[in-house]
Amino acid sequence: MAASEENSALFPIFILTIMALPLVPYTIMKLCRAASKKISNFSTCSNLTLILLWIIMIFLVYYIKNMSREIQVFDPYSILELEPGASESEIKKRYRRLSILYHPDKNPDPEAHKYFVESITKAYQALTDPISRENYEKYGHPDGRQGFQMGIALPQFLLDIDGASGGILLLWIVGVCILLPLVVAVIYLSRSSKYTGNYVMHQTLSAYYYLMKPSLAPSKVMEVFTKAAEYMEIPVRRTDDEPLQKLFMSVRSELNLDLKNIKQEQAKFWKQHPAVVKVAVPLSARKTTGGSAEGLHPFCSCPISKVRSFQDFCDMARQDRADLLEQVAGFSLPEVQDIEMVLEMMPSVTIEVRCETEGEEGIQEGDIVTVQAWVTIKRANGLVGALHHAPYFPFHKEENFWFLLADPISNNVWFSQKVNFMDEAAAITTASKAIEETMEGSGASVKETSTAVREAVEKVRGGSRLVMGKFPAPAEGSYNLTCFCLCDSWIGCDKRTNLKVKILKRTRAGTRGGSVSEEGPIAEDGLEEEEENEEEEYDDYESEYSEDEEDEKDAKKKGPAANGTVQRRLQLRRFRHRRGMKTILFIHGKQ
Repeated sequence: MAASEENSALFPIFILTIMALPLVPYTIMKLCRAASKKISNFSTCSNLTLILLWIIMIFLVYYIKNMSREIQVFDPYSILELEPGASESEIKKRYRRLSILYHPDKNPDPEAHKYFVESITKAYQALTDPISRENYEKYGHPDGRQGFQMGIALPQFLLDIDGASGGILLLWIVGVCILLPLVVAVIYLSRSSKYTGNYVMHQTLSAYYYLMKPSLAPSKVMEVFTKAAEYMEIPVRRTDDEPLQKLFMSVRSELNLDLKNIKQEQAKFWKQHPAVVKVAVPLSARKTTGGSAEGLHPFCSCPISKVRSFQDFCDMARQDRADLLEQVAGFSLPEVQDIEMVLEMMPSVTIEVRCETEGEEGIQEGDIVTVQAWVTIKRANGLVGALHHAPYFPFHKEENFWFLLADPISNNVWFSQKVNFMDEAAAITTASKAIEETMEGSGASVKETSTAVREAVEKVRGGSRLVMGKFPAPAEGSYNLTCFCLCDSWIGCDKRTNLKVKILKRTRAGTRGGSVSEEGPIAEDGLEEEEENEEEEYDDYESEYSEDEEDEKDAKKKGPAANGTVQRRLQLRRFRHRRGMKTILFIHGKQ
């Protein structure tokens, strides 16, 4: 019973500790937030709950401090009011004096009788008995070594399991140990299931996925952002409407002005701002216009009337541009020189692009189309790479361009690649390797390949960069594509060009035809008629060598005019011959 009473006395301390752990940090955090912003309404639900919890904590502290029963360690020397190590005669002498004060025969007070029996008598027996005194001096207790006891810090009525409080204890255990964790887990899972890994609600993500389209106008982007589900959960407070109400009242008061009082308001304005009335037009303005029709002529013939765009400004002569900046814009000579230096650094971009299928004459639907583009930049100062003019940017940024091949009708990007003009060595290596692979795939000779690689290297050193990529051909039809070269460092230096690509219908394997694009060379009319069935090609592949020799002789006789046509025919026949040989070997292997 004594142990249960001790545990019951510790119950308020346990509750105080559990409340203080979350309450103290939350209060400090709330006070810090309140110090950073002004709170107009103090009587909120969270504030009242916080005050109530602090009142309970203060009451628990007061209750613990003034508990009627205090847990004390049994000390016989302090009970008999003796010094530790007192002799047996001193103990007996002190016991007789306390007996006169607390003995039931001398003092009829029940509390005195209880104190005499439970404290004085036990202390006297512990100090006069040799065994008890030895145990107390060794182990701190007259009965010897005591075991370690543990208990539950609950009120005494809850620890009476055999009585009527057994059900209350069971409910307490079930509620605290089972139901409370389950409720917390359910609330946490229900809230976390609404969010993605980036703490964005699934409802918001689905709305953005449905509403955000490539064809969405920029003016509608903010309207789509406001569809976020997070905005729906923002609590609406009464204090939020107070500033709006004041604004509405002031606007209404201005809009509801009586027309009869407008003149009075105007007179009031002129009285408050007399400087506006007394200001005079400067004489220099009159001198500029001349005050007559003759004076208007220099102003009307100002070169600014000829500048309609930034490109017109760049195309002007250097002296005319300097006069325009000094006389019209009012720039000083150092500022004009700074502008000229920036104009010399600005790049001028040109694009040469073509689309083709390697080893074939045309593009059929489903083919892998190769994009080959040369992006060239020229600067007035003759440099290939330069740092853009950004004096307020915190660090130096490399100048990059982006090549895009897009279909403006369907609003789709077919191919995109980043172009960098700063690393010339890497650009030479990339261009040489790409041109070499392309020429070898088309069946060109070693001399033709080396010539093409040499020309590509010269282009790169002259300020060009090769852009190559692949994309699958779409369905049959003619596509009017647009090639963009966008710069991320200069405004007004973007370039665009049009490209028409014709996609042919897929036919049986081995039959191709048609043109690639308008920018590429047009195939001759006789090429389609020269294509024959595969079986005839396999039978006549030996005769192609004799035809090649005859074509070469004819080319030498006719001169360089027909040399280009003959070379294309020779390459086509060699390619068809290699393809026929592979098919024959494959069929022979099957047999």
